[in-house]
Parts: sequence; C-alpha cells; structure tokens
Amino acid sequence: MEAIYNFDHAVFQFVQKYIWNESILHPIMKVITTLGDGGTIWIIIALILLFTKKYRKYGFMMAAGLIITLVVNDNILKPLIARPRPFDFKGWTDFIYPEIIKRPDGFSFPSGHTTSSFLSTVPLLKANKKFGIPALVLAALIAFSRVYVFVHYPTDILGGIVMGFIYGLLGCLIVDQIYKAIERRKMKKRMESKTEEATEETTVNA
Repeated sequence: MEAIYNFDHAVFQFVQKYIWNESILHPIMKVITTLGDGGTIWIIIALILLFTKKYRKYGFMMAAGLIITLVVNDNILKPLIARPRPFDFKGWTDFIYPEIIKRPDGFSFPSGHTTSSFLSTVPLLKANKKFGIPALVLAALIAFSRVYVFVHYPTDILGGIVMGFIYGLLGCLIVDQIYKAIERRKMKKRMESKTEEATEETTVNA
C-alpha cells in the first residue's frame, strides 16, 4: 500500500508542478473528461455501429462490455474496495488543484471513465484500425483528464485500463459465441430444409 501511495503522490506532485499551472488546459480537460461521463461518447458510438449492417456485431460487443462494466465496476469492485477520492483523502492537504468540474460521488477505484473508454477500444480495433487507433488516443486523453481534474489517483487509471481491456475482450468473446450459436442454428435449419426437399423429391420420383 505504501508503494501505491508513494507512486500516486509522486505523479500528483509532477502534475501540480508542471501541468496544473497551465490554465489554458483547464477548459480542454473539462471537455475531454465530460465526454466520458456515464460512458456517453462510447454509448453513442455503439449505437451508431448497431445501425450499420457491416459493424453491428462490434456495436453489440461494445454494449456487452459496457454492461459488464456497469455491473462489476459500479456494483461490486468500487463498493468492495471503497477507496476515497483524492480530494477526500485527508493525508493530502498539500495539493492545490483546479476545481473545474463538480466533484463526483462514489468511490475511486477503478476509474469508470477509463474502464469504459479502454474496453470500447477493443471491439473498435477488431472492427477497423481506422476506428480503433483514434479511439485509443481519446481513451488515453479521457484517462489522463481524470487525474488532471483530481478525481482519480493514477493507480485508479492503471486499474481502469487493465479492467477495460479485460471487459472489452470478455464482451467480444460473449458476442462472438452468440453469433456462432446463431450461425450454427441457421446452418442446421438449412440442412434440415435440404433434407426435407430431398426426401420429398425422392417420394415424387418413386
């Protein structure tokens, strides 16, 4: 725990010394971090994919991953770990950070914004790298913004990245299996239909 504390503290010291002073970044980071609120940007992208025949499968993959995040992160991991937010941590009174967003409720680990962002990059990378690479860049910016606005520790972000990739892969696996099961069922029906047609033809010829 001490190593985690020291790492987080060192990163915040660096951010305070070299980044928070650049007030020009405040409105930019506010916009970027807001994009990840409730996974909004990723939900919109998933819905767009669902309305396209070519990429519908990947929209389902994103949706599956986001549902897993909602269930596991928000309802199991966060309450179980119960890590206070950086601004509520009494041991850190030396940080003067920019209050540019409303302080969120709930616990800190892992970062929900980061988790939903990185899980979404997995199906997008599978769909098309032209989608996936920009999504990775946006995910990284959203993740950094959570440290910038002082609502998450750096280790919350690292945890969110790891969990995001896990949930993303799990969402892809679940949807892949469902699609394969549907395809097997369709193939079985086609085979049964051909068998029935062959039987009827044999009967007529007889």
